[in-house]
Parts: sequence; structure tokens; C-alpha cells
Amino acid sequence: MNRRETGEEAKVRLAVLIDADNAQASVMEGILAEVAKFGEATVRRVYGDFTASTSASWKAVLQKHAIKPVQQFAYTTGKNATDSALIIDAMDLYYTGNFDGFCLVTSDSDFTGLAMRLREGGLRVFGFGEEKTPLAFRNACDRFILTEVLRSAAVAALKQVAVTPSKKASTRTQATKESGSTASSVASSKQDLPKAFVLEALEQSLDDSGWASLSSFGSYLNQLKPDFDSRVYGFKKLSDLVRARADLFEIEDRSVAGQTAKSLYVRSRVRPQSGT
Repeated sequence: MNRRETGEEAKVRLAVLIDADNAQASVMEGILAEVAKFGEATVRRVYGDFTASTSASWKAVLQKHAIKPVQQFAYTTGKNATDSALIIDAMDLYYTGNFDGFCLVTSDSDFTGLAMRLREGGLRVFGFGEEKTPLAFRNACDRFILTEVLRSAAVAALKQVAVTPSKKASTRTQATKESGSTASSVASSKQDLPKAFVLEALEQSLDDSGWASLSSFGSYLNQLKPDFDSRVYGFKKLSDLVRARADLFEIEDRSVAGQTAKSLYVRSRVRPQSGT
């Protein structure tokens, strides 16, 4: 029997499938850290032609993160055999019934049909890709995370690593360069908040009292726009965003019976408008 037949309650099991032709090895650490927020990466596979010189950067990443490489030669020029191999494996894994969801790491819209099929089968799909990823694939996922955001966060974290006094002088120039690079990276990924969309989503998630819990608000945002991510707009979490934008939101921290932590509720200060 598989997990779905037995009704087994356990940690969420995820299959992480990576399209090496449309993903970068340098951001895999950030991706796997993000995957860990959703569940356990039980299967980790990357598909590509690792005999090609362009795949050299994957070697260290595969060893460090225990990712299984699936070698796929390009049989015909202009045809992507990697896509076919990944899709076949995804369906084989799906039919085992041992997984609760899939993480598809690619910026290729060719995987839109796969994402839709997996969701039709009752599994969650998390997409990871670059800004260039077509909307079709983004919207076919339950959640879509921009890898530029993860890269910016990783670079920013490196900046915060303490430098010993003896090394400060020798590293000042390098730190300045890294700081400039980080600022440029963050600036390029930061976008203007789509106020009308956010306020409309908030309006739709209000309860009878005219307030929405932060969790309900966030859930509705991602249902409407799977690639909505507060980090894209310069905030680590949605709670940080609503607290910072007092021009748009009113907030209340409410006590919950039997819990020490408070729940955040939010409502709009302005009327939503049509458009973005």
C-alpha cells in the first residue's frame, strides 16, 4: 500500500526535480532551503547532459546536497530530451503514491502540462524559476518562487558574516565590491507593490467583522497569483509588508485562546480600485 491508500500522517514528502538546462547550480542551496519550508525533499534529481562543459558547475553542488544526476544525452539537435526524461520520471514517481507534492526547478513553460497534471492528481506543485519564466508555468503551480529573490537573500546573508579585526583592513575593498553587487542584485529583483491587486485580494478575504487574518489573506493572494512573494517587494514576510505599509493597511494583534502568540489581522485603509 502507498501513503495515500493508508492515510499515513507524516512529514510532507516532496520530489525535487531540476531541469539543468534551465536552472543554475549557484542558487540550489537557496532553493533547497526554501523547499524545506514546505516539506522533506525525499527525492532530489537533476536532469541534463553532464558531459557538456556548461554543466561543470553542477559537480560540487550535486555532492554537497546529495542530488542524483540523471544523464540525458541530446539525441537530436533542436530537441530537448531532458524535458522528456524529467516528465517520465515525474509520472513514475507520481504513480507510486508516495509523495505529497513536487518541486519543479525550471524556467521552461514546457512543464506547464506536467504541473497541471500533478495538481489534477491532488498533489501540490511548487515551481522555482527565473524572472523570464512564462506566466503559463507560474500559474500552473500552487506556488511559484523567483530564484532571483533567493539569490539576493543568500548574498545579503553573506554580507552579515562577521569579519575579524585583523582581516577588516584587507577585506574592506572586497566588502565594498560585494556590497555594491548585492545592492544591484536586490534592486533588480525588487518591484513596485501592485496595490490595486493586493487591496482587492484583501477585500475578498475579509470575514464578517470586516477583518482578515494574515494567514487567510496570504492564502488568497497565492490562490490568485501563485508567484506573489513579499520578498519581491522588499519584505522578508507578508507580516513585515503589512506592518510597513501603514498607508494601505490597518492591523490588529489579537490574542488567541490557549496560545501565547498573537494572531495578526488586517484590513484596508483605502478602497480597492480596478487595475494593477
